[in-house]
Amino acid sequence: MAGDRLPTHIWIDAHLKRCSVEGIPAVIINSGEKMGGTVLLKIYQVGVGCRLMSQMRDLDGNLSWYPAHREEVIDEYNADEYIKKSIDRDPDLWVMEIESRDGTVPVDGL
Repeated sequence: MAGDRLPTHIWIDAHLKRCSVEGIPAVIINSGEKMGGTVLLKIYQVGVGCRLMSQMRDLDGNLSWYPAHREEVIDEYNADEYIKKSIDRDPDLWVMEIESRDGTVPVDGL
């Protein structure tokens, strides 16, 4: 991990606080590696389903997101199964669940 990147646990804490301030429910489903674990977002929209977004950095180290599942929206059961498999493959993975009424979330780069 490059020395100028924010440790993952600080990024997570900041976004949990940001969601709290905006009245958006958010919880950590899995705590990963504190300094450099990647992040998977489960964005749950009541009545619609879940979007899964994976964190990625480009060659310059800039944060970006891409859909983690081939379908844009999936039901919660399938989202949870995907998350379980992802954690089995990468135990350093952070998973944050955010409940959004309109599908938008206060996450940098998304």
